[in-house]
Amino acid sequence: MKAQKTATRRSGIKIMASLITLLGSLAYIMLLAVFNGCLGYVCSIGVTVMGAVGIAKALGESIALSYGWIIGLAVGFGILRGLLRYLEQYSNHYIAFRLLAVLRDKIFAALRILCPAKLESKQKGSIIAMITSDIETLEVFYAHTISPVCIAVLVSLGVFLFVGFISSWWLALIALLGYISIGIVVPLISSGKLKQSGVNYRREFASFNAYFLDSIKGVKDIVLNNAEAERESEVNCRSDILLKETKKMKHDTSAAQAATELTITLFIAVTLIVGIVLVNCGTLTIGKMIIGVVAVFSSFGPVSAVSALPGNLTQTFASGDRVLNLLEEQPAVTAITDGKDFTFDNLQVNDLNFSYDKQTAVLQDICMHAQKGEIVGIVGESGCGKSTFLKLLLRFWQKDGGTINYNGIDIDGINSDSLSDNVSMVSQSTYLFDMSIEDNLRIAKKNATQAELEAACKMASVHDFIMTLPQGYKTQVGALGDNLSAGEKQRIGLARAFLSGSSLILLDEPTSNVDSINEGIILKALAEQKNKRSIILVSHRESTMAIADRIYRVDSGYMKEV
Repeated sequence: MKAQKTATRRSGIKIMASLITLLGSLAYIMLLAVFNGCLGYVCSIGVTVMGAVGIAKALGESIALSYGWIIGLAVGFGILRGLLRYLEQYSNHYIAFRLLAVLRDKIFAALRILCPAKLESKQKGSIIAMITSDIETLEVFYAHTISPVCIAVLVSLGVFLFVGFISSWWLALIALLGYISIGIVVPLISSGKLKQSGVNYRREFASFNAYFLDSIKGVKDIVLNNAEAERESEVNCRSDILLKETKKMKHDTSAAQAATELTITLFIAVTLIVGIVLVNCGTLTIGKMIIGVVAVFSSFGPVSAVSALPGNLTQTFASGDRVLNLLEEQPAVTAITDGKDFTFDNLQVNDLNFSYDKQTAVLQDICMHAQKGEIVGIVGESGCGKSTFLKLLLRFWQKDGGTINYNGIDIDGINSDSLSDNVSMVSQSTYLFDMSIEDNLRIAKKNATQAELEAACKMASVHDFIMTLPQGYKTQVGALGDNLSAGEKQRIGLARAFLSGSSLILLDEPTSNVDSINEGIILKALAEQKNKRSIILVSHRESTMAIADRIYRVDSGYMKEV
């Protein structure tokens, strides 16, 4: 998989072009930043050039400006340089932070389309790294890349013409060669060396972030199973790998910076030598030589900034490529908005086939049916495809063949909102947000009354537990639901399903995290609900199937009614 990603990675030009197109209506602010940046560098160069002009005047060069004007211009250029630099940086960072907000919004919008299938196959830590670290890395591109490149081109062209007309075209030609070498040749050579180290660093950073997040979330299980030493060893190993990649990237970046400084020094020396030769040959006065040489000396700032970009751009390109891949990724299924609505009465599945990779069959020739008012049980060993079957009933994935009909309508012709209104699922692990229990329940029904909340929780055998908490339904569950046990979270998830009022409830191992007493209470509650709705109950426990009207067994991807 890694080899495939490396092979299909976009070029730096394509990544930059794609990121620039995201500017949209903010393009005019970027133009303002470039304008202010160009004027700022002109003022910066102007300070030293005015000093050279003063020296040239003292040496007898014919200068129309008086000493007072020369000093005044030098001071004025210095003041304007500070103001224009501030405006340039303000514009760049305004664009950057506005676009970072837009990018995060785009990522969340993409995840809404790609999920839930996306989260079935990708570590959450990697997505979190993308939303945080990768997006922050792109700030470098928008705030410190686009305008510096434009400024370097415009300022270098301006200095080339100034030196050519005012001093010597020979000095101007050397300056142009210096700009090309420092702003193009050196960055190209550096980027070739830095590209792989930047990609490796971003990959290892995302991997370490995902593994460390998993370790934090599973710290209780790690301690209970006495696996601290093994986990610590793996964390240290991954940390060492990340440190190694960081050092390599920093070493390559330092080498690139040294190459830039060396190139600048060489061209400064060449410019000075050529200027002295021209004066000795009598083709250039010493005053004009000083003005031209000083102008060239002070003009390498913009191209030097461009030359320093590859060190940051390697990470930026890697982050940008990951973000663009997500934004362009096609969902496993697309939402249906022009289909049919329905009110659940019956489900009919015929000859259903599914494979995740289109090669290894997970489900084959599945046939089953369910009517409103009955409980259908599905049993089988772990990994036999029971959970996958439930997700297909909610169209998390696109079926490969066969039909899933609700009221005689194929699932691919039903509006997604209508499907969600009629069918809900309680998975093996219920996620609770860092809010109160009441707010977590109202995710299923926003305007639910307190009586409705309590009724749903009583059906899920969790009301009595909630009432023992200090603040009852107002109790905060804590980050990641750590204040509650797995069984308590599962029963709250079951209460959500009851509260939603869905006509068909899919239950994936609803009693796997509760004891036998609470299992009996939950099963009794489910049996009482079957007059109002249909329930498909998946479990590997035979005892759970006691309330089922009909039972299907899944074995090696095949389903049989027993």
